[in-house]
Amino acid sequence: MVSNLPLFDSTKAPDIKNDFNPDASVVLFEGDVNDLLAAIPDKSIKLIITSPPYNLGKEYENRVGVEKYLDLQSIIIEKLYRVLSDDGSICWQVGNFVEDGEVYPLDILYYPIFKSLGLSLRNRVVWRFGHGLHASKRFSGRYETLLWFSKTDDYTFNLDDVRVPSKYPGKRHYKGPNKGKLSGNPLGKNPSDVWEILAEDWETCWWDIPNVKSNHPEKTDHPCQFPIALVERCVLALTDENDWVFDPYAGVGSSLIASVMHKRKALGSEKEKEYLDIARQRLISYFNGTLPYRQLGKSVYQPTGKEKISQIPDEWKAQQKRLLEQGADYK
Repeated sequence: MVSNLPLFDSTKAPDIKNDFNPDASVVLFEGDVNDLLAAIPDKSIKLIITSPPYNLGKEYENRVGVEKYLDLQSIIIEKLYRVLSDDGSICWQVGNFVEDGEVYPLDILYYPIFKSLGLSLRNRVVWRFGHGLHASKRFSGRYETLLWFSKTDDYTFNLDDVRVPSKYPGKRHYKGPNKGKLSGNPLGKNPSDVWEILAEDWETCWWDIPNVKSNHPEKTDHPCQFPIALVERCVLALTDENDWVFDPYAGVGSSLIASVMHKRKALGSEKEKEYLDIARQRLISYFNGTLPYRQLGKSVYQPTGKEKISQIPDEWKAQQKRLLEQGADYK
């Protein structure tokens, strides 16, 4: 679908600056993030959110060993720490590095880097999705993780801006001094309140947001694009209007779009001109009101069973019967 009309009048859409300017609204820098960081003042960014290169051997990355990769990233992260405001946050969204069939959980490997700088982990969010590459020698991966760190204990967190509808809004307390009173919040529930996933001291929750694949309205030529809605929730919860949101690996600009949608100032850097051009065009399309966009909070489609594609094909029925008969030999 096409997005709603932008919050800014399209005739007054801000210029997209090429270099950092504290008075700018949108900055899209072409080049190495280190060069851009050198121009950003200390403690000026409220939210740093990104999906860094995963070191998975994609055509736009150089494949290096895991340890070397993390060493290079730690240098960038230390510089990002310098520009992060005291009430600011870093959201670092990663998947898994897979080599010779073995999985390396990047979020766990990244954790000591952030912790060594004194950042505090507030959530380890699990972002799950229903579609992706199929594995043959392990279970198919259907999640990625987002590490949310704050620089201090005095961080921005606007929970009311990201509440989701309660499943049981009429639920009431059944005992205690509030017995009979409604137990929920009229604005909705906390999206991270999924307690059965709790494990040790990691607070884990599911965010059910479709990933950007071939039939997603936001799909571009970028091979590892994340959805605007994933960034929107972080932008709304962790920043206020007119705050700076910075994506050091901006790709095709999803973070910048999510930021300007909610009247935040957007800053991003990208080395690949192909993706930079797409990001610029997507920003222009947003301000023109023509950007394809899957709205935050839209339910994930569930097949009814009547669609032909959701029915068991005739070719499989005979195979299933044969396999079940073969399985009976083991009972």
